[in-house]
Amino acid sequence: MSSSNRPIQRHRVVITGYGAVTNIGHNAADTWDAMKSGRSGITTIDSDEFTKYDGWTVTIGGQVHDWSPDGVLEKRESKRMDRVSLLGICAAQEAVDHSGFDFSKGNPERQGIVMGSGIGGISTIESSVQTMVSKGPSRISPFTVPKLMANAVTGNISIRFNLQGPASTHATACASSGHAIGDAMEAIRSGKADIMLTGGSEAALTPLCLGAFMTMKALSTRNDAPEKASRPFDSGRDGFVLSEGAAVFVLESEEHAKARGATIYAELCGAANSCDAGHITAPHPEGRGAGHAMRWALDDAGLEPEDINYINAHGTSTPLGDKAEIIAVKTVFGEHALKGGVNGGLVMNSTKSMHGHCLGASGAVELIACVHAVIDGIVAPTINLDDIDPECGGVDIVANVAREMPVRIAMNNTFGFGGHNVSLIVGHYDG
Repeated sequence: MSSSNRPIQRHRVVITGYGAVTNIGHNAADTWDAMKSGRSGITTIDSDEFTKYDGWTVTIGGQVHDWSPDGVLEKRESKRMDRVSLLGICAAQEAVDHSGFDFSKGNPERQGIVMGSGIGGISTIESSVQTMVSKGPSRISPFTVPKLMANAVTGNISIRFNLQGPASTHATACASSGHAIGDAMEAIRSGKADIMLTGGSEAALTPLCLGAFMTMKALSTRNDAPEKASRPFDSGRDGFVLSEGAAVFVLESEEHAKARGATIYAELCGAANSCDAGHITAPHPEGRGAGHAMRWALDDAGLEPEDINYINAHGTSTPLGDKAEIIAVKTVFGEHALKGGVNGGLVMNSTKSMHGHCLGASGAVELIACVHAVIDGIVAPTINLDDIDPECGGVDIVANVAREMPVRIAMNNTFGFGGHNVSLIVGHYDG
């Protein structure tokens, strides 16, 4: 039989481990605990790198405070990596430990990785430019390129765990880790791999990045109340809050996970992506591309709109983005979006209200909230939602206090500059 005529076997993909390093928790458990408790991780930026410059109109962000990779990496290794790789490796190590799988005993050619990072090693770029200007090109570190390249996170993790199978990196702005997780799922579905590490890492809370987003008026200027600055869907929202962080998942085929007796936490049911093909930074005003991604993800999972109980929104706290996403949700889900959770309709939240926007890592960090929603039956709140914008009304947005409710299937939206849109669907694993 020719390869083109062979039936395609579609393997079920399950989640068997996950890890995180965020500004609300240095591991996945603490990150989830902060989410469901409604604790903000947004603070006044505390870094000497920023104080040497004047002219800041934004002085807040989501820093990962009081954290070190020392328990995972030797100092000699750490010095050869940008912070984006350090965050990613530590999240990956936690995910691997959580999964209980020994990658050294698996078939390395059936083990792969797909990671996402919107910016990559930006702190290395900034410091290297300063070195060149002040000391000349001969003083630039020979480790500069392997530290700054966007695929460094993928490369460093693959070396650590001997992942010789499918491997790639997505750099699609804020949709990066969503794209990565979708591709990793597809590698397992299609039979190209048995187990994959996937997620995202971002360490872009640097002077250049903060200044660049600041001058394009994308950031909240609520400097006097940092914990209240990220307020998705609220009428007082004035921009997103730039954050850093990482989250990594272990995905396996159901057969592989069962054969080794793994604990299965959830099933990754579907994924899809699209492009607005409109504006380089602004979303389509009616959420056209976002709607395509959600609808196609439902098709990919073989589900109907009524099957979704909960949407973790992209919800960045920008005036245009939040409105466009609500319009898209209403278009795709129709009456189901308007019924409210107590009447069997869907509910939405944005955990960015607590951890801010960690760009390319956002989709992975927020998938933790989706996984725990189906495990624990708890939807984390959207904090700071004191006065919902009338243009964002009609949908049951879980405001300020977590809600206990049965969640069998959840959707995770991540949208990025360039018009990129990704929707992932995660479900309760029934065995």
